[in-house]
Amino acid sequence: MRKTICNLLPAALLAALVFSASSQAAPADKRKSGLYWTIDTDNGKISCKLYEAEAPVTVRTMVGLAIGKIPYTHPETKQVMHNKFFDGLIFHRVIPPVMIQGGDILGNGTGHPEGAGFPYKSEIAPSLKFDTPGRLAMANSGPDKNDTQFFITGVAYPAFNGKYTIWGQCENVDVVKAIAQVPRGAGDRPNSSVHIQHVIVERVGPPPADAPEAMPPDSPSN
Repeated sequence: MRKTICNLLPAALLAALVFSASSQAAPADKRKSGLYWTIDTDNGKISCKLYEAEAPVTVRTMVGLAIGKIPYTHPETKQVMHNKFFDGLIFHRVIPPVMIQGGDILGNGTGHPEGAGFPYKSEIAPSLKFDTPGRLAMANSGPDKNDTQFFITGVAYPAFNGKYTIWGQCENVDVVKAIAQVPRGAGDRPNSSVHIQHVIVERVGPPPADAPEAMPPDSPSN
C-alpha cells in the first residue's frame, strides 16, 4: 500500500501543478483583431485601435517611427535618427475639452522631421468623422503636410471633419480629458510637462501580409 501511495503522489502533485499553472495563465485578449497603438503617459494609458485600411500610409509611418524602424533627419542637428521616436516626448498643446496634441520632436509645435517620406499625404476617409470622443488624428499645417504630430479628441468636434487624417479610435478617454484639463499657458502649452513615456505597438489576431509592425529596419515612411 505504501508503494502505491508513493507512486501516486508524483502524478497527483503534477496534476496540481498543471491546474495551478492553467488557473494563473494570462486571460485571453478580448480586443477585436487589429493593430493597437498604446500611449503610456504620465497620467495613464491611452489605447487606440488603428485604421489600417482607411489610413495605410499614416499607420505605417507612425508605427514605423514608434518602433524605431523608420529613420528620419532631426530638424536641428541634421543627424539621421533610428530611435523609437515618441518615447519621452510631451503633449505640447492642450485645448480643453477638445483635444490634446503631441508628437513634436522639439516639444514646441515647430519640430518637423526631415528626410525621405516627410511630409506625407493626408488620408481623409469619408466614412470617418469627428463624431465621437477618442479620435486619433494627424495635426498638420495644411493638406498633405503630415509628419509626426498627432492629436486625440476629448469630445465630438465636427468642425475638424475633412481637414485631418483620422487613423485610430482611442479608449481611456478619461485620460485624454484629464490631460486636456491640466493648467496651461501661452500657446495652450501645459505649465507642467505631460510625457509620453512609451508607445507600445501590439497586434491582436493574425497579421496581414504587409503588416506595418513587421517592416524591415530603415524602411522608407511611404
